[in-house]
Amino acid sequence: MADGEIVNGSADNLEVAPSGEKSGRASLLDCGEDFTMLDDVEDDVDDDLPPLEDAGGGKKKDSATKDTTKADQTPATELEEWQDILGNGQLRKKVVEAGAGPESRPQRGQNVTIHLKTTLTDGTVVEELPNLSFTLGDGDVLQALDLTVQLMEMGEKALIEAGAKYAYGALGSSAPAVPPGSDLIMEVQLLSADDAPDLELMPPSERISLANRKRERGNVHYQRADYAFAINSYGIALQITEATFRVDISQQEEEELLDMKVKCLNNMAAAQLKLDHYEAALRSCVSVLEHQPDNVKALFRKGKVLALQGEFAEAIQTLKRALKLEPSNKTIHAELSKLVKKHSEQKGAEQAMYKKMLGNPTNADVQKHHAKSSWSLSWKWLFGATAVAIGGVALSVVIAARN
Repeated sequence: MADGEIVNGSADNLEVAPSGEKSGRASLLDCGEDFTMLDDVEDDVDDDLPPLEDAGGGKKKDSATKDTTKADQTPATELEEWQDILGNGQLRKKVVEAGAGPESRPQRGQNVTIHLKTTLTDGTVVEELPNLSFTLGDGDVLQALDLTVQLMEMGEKALIEAGAKYAYGALGSSAPAVPPGSDLIMEVQLLSADDAPDLELMPPSERISLANRKRERGNVHYQRADYAFAINSYGIALQITEATFRVDISQQEEEELLDMKVKCLNNMAAAQLKLDHYEAALRSCVSVLEHQPDNVKALFRKGKVLALQGEFAEAIQTLKRALKLEPSNKTIHAELSKLVKKHSEQKGAEQAMYKKMLGNPTNADVQKHHAKSSWSLSWKWLFGATAVAIGGVALSVVIAARN
């Protein structure tokens, strides 16, 4: 089996191609999963000053009253400086240094570069990246970053408080070292935002590398059981492999792109199975088999999908075909044995149901029928013998009369 694909969706094992690049967490696109990104939201800060007294010399407040009023207003002003991005208190943003204005905010799909310093709530520094580049909205980084950077202005510096749900979650992370369930504080400055390069004009080698990074990001999500995010990343990688070319491409590069496409489809099918999206998973498997009819992973997952849909006979034939290609594969052996047993049980249940529907006679009915049949035969034999005897007597009478 090829490297970089999920080997067995049922066992959650992955084969991931080695890579020196780090990955974060993600957001969703439109690859079978719905996820609505927030529209740009203005900072909810009240900059209005308290009303002035009449210039003509109205009644002035004494200094103690002024100090009291100022003290009462300070906490409210500080609270309003924080922008609650999602309205649940789990993701907040505070502008530390203003940027170039709302018109300079980056758009989804652009390649952005930020300066990032991440700490735990106790002040422990997790990592500091002076030039972190990613595609906004593709799920290449933590979801907290994907959601907040699109609300930043060019040159803006901001503090971001991210709950664990929008950071590394309940599992935490080993690289960088983040304990499970940790909230994070991030210092972010938006340095640049540029339009993504035209895929059709991108050199084939760069396109293959880009697709592979997106696929590996999907593998990270899969390992963390974030299957919807994984589908998102695999879908983006597929879009990269399927875009047309307006530059020269060699035969070898075409084969590498096709291999990348097959890996993404296989891994996507595994993630779709985890979410019980059977029709989508079946389409992914069929797409693989159109390119590689003997792809064992696609055959195995297709068999599983068919079995889950109740198509046991076709599922068994598909798994037998996969087993013929890899006779020593224990996973396929186990799945096929389980399926054959289930299919046999189903057939037995169906036969019992059909007999019941058709009124199949019981043993007592059969014995009664046999006894009745035997009695009928005895009477028929006796009646026949009597008829023959009477016929013989009548014939004798006729002969005697003639004499």
